[in-house]
Amino acid sequence: MTGPARILIVDDEPPIRRFLRVALEAEGHRVTEAASVREGTDRAALDAPTLVILDLGLPDGDGIEVLRTVRGWSQVPVIVLSVRSDEAGKVAALDAGAQDYVTKPFATSEFLARIRALLRDRSGPAAPSVISVAELEIDLAARRVSVAGTEVKLTRREFDLLRLLASQPGRLVTQAMILRTIWGPAHEEDSQYLRVYIRQLRAKLGDDAADPRWIFTEPGIGYRFRDR
Repeated sequence: MTGPARILIVDDEPPIRRFLRVALEAEGHRVTEAASVREGTDRAALDAPTLVILDLGLPDGDGIEVLRTVRGWSQVPVIVLSVRSDEAGKVAALDAGAQDYVTKPFATSEFLARIRALLRDRSGPAAPSVISVAELEIDLAARRVSVAGTEVKLTRREFDLLRLLASQPGRLVTQAMILRTIWGPAHEEDSQYLRVYIRQLRAKLGDDAADPRWIFTEPGIGYRFRDR
């Protein structure tokens, strides 16, 4: 369970803001609102929110301007909520520093679950040394992986890839972020290279891409590990 949070909603549609306010206050959170790039940036600076919900289509500019400005002084979790569903827009927002991206219209229960996941990441206890999800167990210290008690032999890169995804359960991790973190900035465009490693990793874990248990694909954008 996560405690009450200060949540800033930056969206120019009053019905959306009202709907989100009711849903979030019902979970005990305190909510403030903004309807433009300028107001959103000001509120983020003055209110010190725990989490920001950000629309991209604002009347005085693009919501990514808010995100980039806020990232100049804060690492507050930001979840983008937008009608834009194109891959390029999603990747741009995530690479600019958003933690997640949800397309309107959205399922309220899933959206609130993603908010809870982000708040847990922010305020929860120290990360465990062993990650267990169903039959999969990842010992981070020993760099050992097992499925249903049987050890799975992974290469160093495969283990690093699995650790990166599993350490952020439920979170969308972009291809560029994975490639930059594990292979370095020079490999940010090598998405085909990453797909090969994902395919190898799934084969060793017995994870079916068509019906995944652990690693879920966001086509053209990145990957999301099963939420614990």
